[in-house]
Amino acid sequence: MQVLHEDAFLLALDKPAGLLAVPGRGEGKSDCLAARAQQRWPDALVVHRLDQATSGLMLLARGTEIQRRLSAAFAERQVHKQYEAIVHGHLPAPGTEDGWGEIDLPLLIDWPNRPRSKVEHNGGKPSRTRWKALSHDEGRGTTRLLLEPVTGRSHQLRVHLQALGHPIVGDTLYGPEDRAERLMLHAKELWLDHPESGKALHFVSKVPF
Repeated sequence: MQVLHEDAFLLALDKPAGLLAVPGRGEGKSDCLAARAQQRWPDALVVHRLDQATSGLMLLARGTEIQRRLSAAFAERQVHKQYEAIVHGHLPAPGTEDGWGEIDLPLLIDWPNRPRSKVEHNGGKPSRTRWKALSHDEGRGTTRLLLEPVTGRSHQLRVHLQALGHPIVGDTLYGPEDRAERLMLHAKELWLDHPESGKALHFVSKVPF
C-alpha cells in the first residue's frame, strides 16, 4: 500500500492487485486496504471500493463528516476517474471525432452466480462506460484502453468490455482462460475538489503493466 496523498481530511492510497478493499466474508479475509489504513490512521473510512483483482487509486476519508461529503461527491459524479486496461482482441477506434466510444448497457447483480454481474435490459440499472483505444499489440492480440466509468456499478468495466466482445486480460470471472498473472485493470487517475478547502486535486498512480 503506497501513500500518494495524506492530509487531515482525506487519504489517496495505491491498492495493489490481490488486496481486498474492505474485509471479506469468512476466515482469512480480514486483511484489506481499509484495515491497513486504520492501523496508521484510526479515523480512516472507506468512501468507494475497487475489486480485489484491480489495482490503483482509492480515496479514504478522515472521519464521518468527510466520508459523508466525499460519498456525496461520488454519488453526484463530481469525482472523475480514469482506468487503464488491456483487453483481448483488436478493438478499433470508434470513429468518433474525439476518439472516444461509449458502452451504454444496463447492469444487474447475477444473484445465483454472485459476485458476478450481468447485462440485463429488463430491470438493470443504467450503466455507462467511455473508452478510448490507446494502442494495439498485434503479436499478443490485445488492445490497451483508457476507460472512464460514468456510472459506478459493481464490475461495470469488466462486464461492459465482456459484452463488447473484448474481455479484460486476466479476468477469471468474465474472460477466457489465459496465462496472465493478474487482472489487467488499473485505476490510474482521480480528479476532485478537496472536501474542505475546495482546491482542485489530481492524483496519479503509475500503471504497473
